[in-house]
Amino acid sequence: MCFVIRAYMGREASLGFLVLASLFFYGWWNPIYLPLLIGLAIFNFLMAQAILNERLKPGGGAATFLTAFGVTVDLGALGFFKYTDFLIGTSNAVLETDFPLQHIVLPLAISFFTFQKIAYLVDARRGDVEPHSFLEYCFFVMFFPQLIAGPIVHHKEIFSQTKQTRGFAFDRMNVTIGLTIFFIGLFKKVVLADNAAPVATAVFNSAAAGNDIGFFDAWEGMLAYTFQLYFDFSGYSDMAIGAARIFGIKLPLNFHSPYQALSITDFWRRWHMTLSRFLRDYLYIALGGNRHGKVRRYLNLFITMALGGLWHGPAWTFMLWGAAHGLMLIVNHGWNALPRKPINTWWSRGIARALTFLCVALAWVLFRAVDIDAATAIYRGLVALPLDNFSPHRLIEDIAWLVFWMGIVWFWPNTQQWLAMVRPAFNYKWADRRRDPLLLPVDGTRFARLALWRPSKRVAVAVGLAAAASLLSLQRISEFLYFQF
Repeated sequence: MCFVIRAYMGREASLGFLVLASLFFYGWWNPIYLPLLIGLAIFNFLMAQAILNERLKPGGGAATFLTAFGVTVDLGALGFFKYTDFLIGTSNAVLETDFPLQHIVLPLAISFFTFQKIAYLVDARRGDVEPHSFLEYCFFVMFFPQLIAGPIVHHKEIFSQTKQTRGFAFDRMNVTIGLTIFFIGLFKKVVLADNAAPVATAVFNSAAAGNDIGFFDAWEGMLAYTFQLYFDFSGYSDMAIGAARIFGIKLPLNFHSPYQALSITDFWRRWHMTLSRFLRDYLYIALGGNRHGKVRRYLNLFITMALGGLWHGPAWTFMLWGAAHGLMLIVNHGWNALPRKPINTWWSRGIARALTFLCVALAWVLFRAVDIDAATAIYRGLVALPLDNFSPHRLIEDIAWLVFWMGIVWFWPNTQQWLAMVRPAFNYKWADRRRDPLLLPVDGTRFARLALWRPSKRVAVAVGLAAAASLLSLQRISEFLYFQF
């Protein structure tokens, strides 16, 4: 329908159709929150226009005040819906008050579109927003592939594409590339993530029920959740990028093989990349960044990561998860500042990669556990060596299971590496793959063709089989994990 409207009525009409389709997509979940989505969109657009006008006046006029007011309203809406019960519960526990919980239903995607709007207002104050129409703005904040769970798209990435002459016109290559990326994402979710989920769910539910967790169960649960979360969230991001590409829109990458990271700093360059960008550009730098000495820099890192953890959910476990990553980043930067001769060999990189993966997995326990007691039960199980009931058979099975999953996350090409020849995302092209090659050294060999996507019958069969396996696995309702955030 979009392509037909584009062909007969033009680019603006197809843009309007996609905005209406996005509103229908959002309202299908719960139409009662459509006024909130639309109201905040109108408010932020008008605020940005007022800020742009004010900043042209001597001394910037009231631009700074309007920016602060707009950001406060956005954060207030997020805080009301997401953190009211958290604050009430904390007050009741700490101050022994007896305020009733409100049980407010969290509007879908409010955490994501709030950050988009804040970046938009702040950049308007900086004069860093290119001219755009209200329709283009609505498309930026409502486009359905990225609306629900990201990527957290920046306005520059969208406004630069909505003005293209052939924007939203039918293109066979865009449709082919888009469907390929979409089905890769679906395969990650329903074939990989959902098959790791039962192991993780059973262990963490048992911990939440107050049961003791054994050594093997603890390690299986922690590692299963580590793989589940990655394939679940990166799968959704791929589906969003693929769906947008069908309409000719390139979204930014959100994941780039994060479990191949050589350090925690490297991990945050690869994990939820659009969130990392927002936290760096609009929180860490706003706090002072690295401009006021090492101590202040480390404090800013810690605050940024702790608040980033709390953004994921109204619970102390999320804040502790963010704080843990903040501490690990501080250690990472402190280690890099030591006067030492770097070791850059295959074995040193292997140790660094394994250690980083272990630290990330240990932190995921806080992220997944329903409370601190449940997390403690998992951590206790991780060090509870099974001296009395050791099972060599189970150990062998677990090692084989781990080798399978690690083989995928370490050596299998990720989506953008496979499609590098056709620029699969806004910020990824062939030169990026050459700068960050596969860990499996197939480039330059006869197997190189297997690691590169090209329109061909073989590729069509491979994508078709992945799509079939995914669709056959859709036998039960399985929500994306990040929908709850």
